[in-house]
Amino acid sequence: MTIAEEAQTRAEFASDIAALDQQHQRTYEVRTFGCQMNVHDSERMSGSLESAGYTVADPETVADVVVINTCAVRENADNRLYGTLGHLASIKREKPGMQIAVGGCLAQKDQAGIVERAPYVDVVFGTHNMGALPVLLERSRHNQEAAVEILEALETFPSALPSKRDSSYAGLVSISVGCNNSCTFCIVPSLRGKEKDRRPGDVLHEAKALVDDGAIEITYLGQNVNTYGVEFGDRLAFGKLLRASATIEGLERVRFTSPHPAAFTDDVIDAMAETDVVMPQLHMPLQSGSNAILKSMRRSYRRDKFLGIVERVRAAIPEAAITTDIIVGFPGETESDFQDTLDMVAEARFAQAYTFQYSIRPGTPAATMPDQIPKEVVQERFERLMAAQDAMSWELNKELVGSTVEVLVTEDTGRKGHATDRRSGRARDGRLVHFALPDGADEPRPGDVVTSLVTEAKPYFLLADGPAETFSLRRTRAGDAWDRWQAESCGAPVVGGGPVGVSLGMPTLKTSSITP
Repeated sequence: MTIAEEAQTRAEFASDIAALDQQHQRTYEVRTFGCQMNVHDSERMSGSLESAGYTVADPETVADVVVINTCAVRENADNRLYGTLGHLASIKREKPGMQIAVGGCLAQKDQAGIVERAPYVDVVFGTHNMGALPVLLERSRHNQEAAVEILEALETFPSALPSKRDSSYAGLVSISVGCNNSCTFCIVPSLRGKEKDRRPGDVLHEAKALVDDGAIEITYLGQNVNTYGVEFGDRLAFGKLLRASATIEGLERVRFTSPHPAAFTDDVIDAMAETDVVMPQLHMPLQSGSNAILKSMRRSYRRDKFLGIVERVRAAIPEAAITTDIIVGFPGETESDFQDTLDMVAEARFAQAYTFQYSIRPGTPAATMPDQIPKEVVQERFERLMAAQDAMSWELNKELVGSTVEVLVTEDTGRKGHATDRRSGRARDGRLVHFALPDGADEPRPGDVVTSLVTEAKPYFLLADGPAETFSLRRTRAGDAWDRWQAESCGAPVVGGGPVGVSLGMPTLKTSSITP
């Protein structure tokens, strides 16, 4: 192609884009892979796009801009990204002016390599410059070439960016970003940087703003949420933050994730026990029950310390549900090491465990360790661990049959909710509850609170189909906010009863044989 021909092609392409812009406001979709921190980041990406004039795409149409917020921690993260990109490439060929942007942890790690592998990607941005997304999209459109911008230090704290929330009744508040640890299996510190903490006043101000907008539940986020305050020299800051949250009028539920066992202190346990709005739930990653493997992972605690925390939490909050993360098949893990993990599952009595098969993450020390475990051995151990944890989860859930649960109703009715005519929500301890409405009961809205009797238990959820006399409905300001959101959306189509755009790449639990 001659220079003149190339210029003509560019001009025609630009004309197509201009015509497309004149016909309608450009639309976007954000797809999220990974943890709740990524969900929080996606809300900020959406907010930045809407502040720049974009509107969320109707789920029945193809968005003008598709943003993929990636994870570099979950298993097969690369395969998931490039599989998604391959599918989008075929769509883009049929849609003039469509743009594809890739951000998040994998973008921070692979940088320009993403465009080299997928040349149809228009924008690549990292974890430190999410607010630059609209500018990068326009730069790419103007120059008709990929815009790649990766910063090595945080440009703007994510919570300072505009936000478009995916829930009217619950909000995510990031209190810190980054991590000061050096776990050998984890690439997060190199992608998110050293820990940076927000000032307590800023955190509480954001939480109050969410509550003023209708939220009644807040989840505080941090890579190691309980080390909050280390940057400004107050190692008791997290417990103080939990207590201060109780002063926010209208806030009913506070959760947090994920604390590091090595930094877990008794003042946090006291704050959990003595602050009514802090829910009786603790998600604390174990990773392995073997001291030898914990040392190899550079996890700066041992099994006795972990169990000590569990015992003290249960002594102060008997109803607490404790959940965890476990990695199976870490390099050098022997059968004896794995048995230590099984013993910990039995002793700690986890309500749930998110279990992962170890896989190599390039750039981490564990990737080059000797004694990598064969895949078939990892799979066999994983299945044994799942069976042990499933049995424990079911046993603990059965203990709740006959008790009363207070459930914050959610949009999602569960995989079988429509078929079984049940609604769904989360109990105070975080357990998933599916419940039936007694004859004549008013329909609860997402954000309302119902109380009902637990009638049956499954490993991953509770059924609360109690009689009418045990059922009550409290209509809340969060339910009012949901009504307002629906009115403002002018009846825009939704999937599963809620807003479209975030597809969590969270670890999944086996539920194939379970029907709510």
